[in-house]
Amino acid sequence: MQRLVAICRLDDIDREGGVTALVDGEVVAVFRTYADDVFALDNFDPFGQASVLSRGIVGTRGDRDVVASPLHKQVFDLRTGLCLDDESVRVAVHPVVVRDGVVHVEAATASAP
Repeated sequence: MQRLVAICRLDDIDREGGVTALVDGEVVAVFRTYADDVFALDNFDPFGQASVLSRGIVGTRGDRDVVASPLHKQVFDLRTGLCLDDESVRVAVHPVVVRDGVVHVEAATASAP
């Protein structure tokens, strides 16, 4: 059975913005797109070696929702965690559910990079 951790209200996340949350001891970056889709990735930028992805630039590349790291600008697909600039690199993705306007992240089930 999945365990969901309430993070915040959807309206607390700016469109095309991100927030940081602690989920079972892991720092997770939660993003809201312009279309109100919500995604969660590990917050750790493997290139910059810092927990900064939640402060990245959210947008699109082609038909993909993405975040660009604020450090070196590598772009990560919000659905898969794949780095579009170096496909040998990926960050873990965390399942997200929005219920009654509250964003929840599934605990302890991140996909492995």
